[in-house]
Amino acid sequence: MKSISEVDVSGKRVFIRVDFNVPMDDEGNITDDTRIRAHLPTISRVVEGKGKAILASHLGRPKGKRSEKYSLKPVAKRLSDLMGKRVAFADDCIGTEAEKAVAAMKDGDILLLENLRFHPEEEKNDRDFARKLAELCDVYIDDAFAVAHRGHASNVGITEFVKVCAVGLLLESELDYLKRATDNPVRPLVAIIGGAKVSDKIGVLQKLIEKVDKLLIGGGMAFTFLKALGYEIGRSLCEENMLDVAKKVMAMAAERKVRLYLPIDCVVAEKASADAETKYVPTQEIPADWMALDIGPASTTLFGEAIADAKTIVWNGPMGMFEIDSFSRGTYGLVNFVVNSHALSIVGGGDTDTAIHRAGNAHRISYISTGGGAFLELLEGKTMPAVEALETCGGGR
Repeated sequence: MKSISEVDVSGKRVFIRVDFNVPMDDEGNITDDTRIRAHLPTISRVVEGKGKAILASHLGRPKGKRSEKYSLKPVAKRLSDLMGKRVAFADDCIGTEAEKAVAAMKDGDILLLENLRFHPEEEKNDRDFARKLAELCDVYIDDAFAVAHRGHASNVGITEFVKVCAVGLLLESELDYLKRATDNPVRPLVAIIGGAKVSDKIGVLQKLIEKVDKLLIGGGMAFTFLKALGYEIGRSLCEENMLDVAKKVMAMAAERKVRLYLPIDCVVAEKASADAETKYVPTQEIPADWMALDIGPASTTLFGEAIADAKTIVWNGPMGMFEIDSFSRGTYGLVNFVVNSHALSIVGGGDTDTAIHRAGNAHRISYISTGGGAFLELLEGKTMPAVEALETCGGGR
């Protein structure tokens, strides 16, 4: 792949696929602009190179229909503030409105197009829609790692119609860090996998066992493993159809001499609520009518000791329902152990990212990925359609 650093953008119309899929409140105010900030280096590279920066993104899931709720207008305003210069906004991403807005641009200008997913053709990777996007530009830059595992018109189809394609600084950085963790890591390599479901991460677990020295499993998914070991887990989250899979994962770990850690105690409650009564219990003693909603202090200490000698740490998924204070201590405690380990730490997934920012330690993590699904699929060893498209860019216009 060619890097944006190798491309002369002066005087060129540069289409940048970004990921501005940011959270908003009911009034349309952006509540977290991390993803916008992540793209500033790439946008600045084009602006400072006297190119015309044409930005395209999706927001939410409007299901192929125009909806004010999913408009990118608030993003244009926030980006203007962050860049310290006006960001123009086009009411559509193709057609007359988009074409006029691009034609009015001067070198160094920034234009944000309206939500790509207002058109159903985007997610269908429609060839004609991709061609219309391509007609807006001379150079295509993909900087959106979070959707690199999707084969859509704006990150795959468009590359057939643009002669010059390159990877943006954010996407380049994401791929570089993840390759450092999976291709030739400094060992010991420790993976921390949490979240709710084994079924969402079975491929990742199986692949990681081939690579890591230690595997720590927390979050709701841990209780599927514990039940597979014969523990009574009360009303804790469990995927009954994944019990055999959990046994297989544990057998694979044993066969490869990968040390696998599960919680030894947990925080239980009768309901997942901020006002629920809670108590700490060993994992062997979860009451029948209670549910485990976080790892306990002994588990946090155990996990911390397991990563103490790590040289590389990969983490995806919280240790509990950290959104509620009573069930947040396991995740936050593990954040402290990770940042104090002095290992190369790579974190991916929206929930884990949020937890680390709330813990106030984001600046001490080596790299926080902007991707969730893409992060997992790359760990799993799957090919990224958007990355493959960049490698074969420049078809016939």
